[in-house]
Amino acid sequence: MGLINKKILARKRRKKRIRKKVWGTQDKPRLCVYKSNRYIYAQLIDDTRGVTLACASSLEYKKEGKVNYKSVEMAKKVGEKLGKIAIEKGIKKVVFDRSGYPYHGRIKALADSVREQGVEF
Repeated sequence: MGLINKKILARKRRKKRIRKKVWGTQDKPRLCVYKSNRYIYAQLIDDTRGVTLACASSLEYKKEGKVNYKSVEMAKKVGEKLGKIAIEKGIKKVVFDRSGYPYHGRIKALADSVREQGVEF
């Protein structure tokens, strides 16, 4: 088994362990983050109804020309946008689901920028 497969399996185990404890509701939705090799995605999910309440991704900034979508600055932009959408919809508190990723770099930048918009974790 290659190194990549071990890394993927380890992240899936961490994700499964986190999802056992983290649950989103209408009042306090789950902020789920996914990062691919190129983009970063975030969404607010109500798990009781199985509905996505809001979403933002770095794909939305594709029209800006040559931009590094993998950068920490792009993650901050995505977090700011999601935070603004959450405040507009009246969402003050969320539960953070980092999907098994370590809490640093792009994940931390996204979370901090959502907090700066006034959303509590």
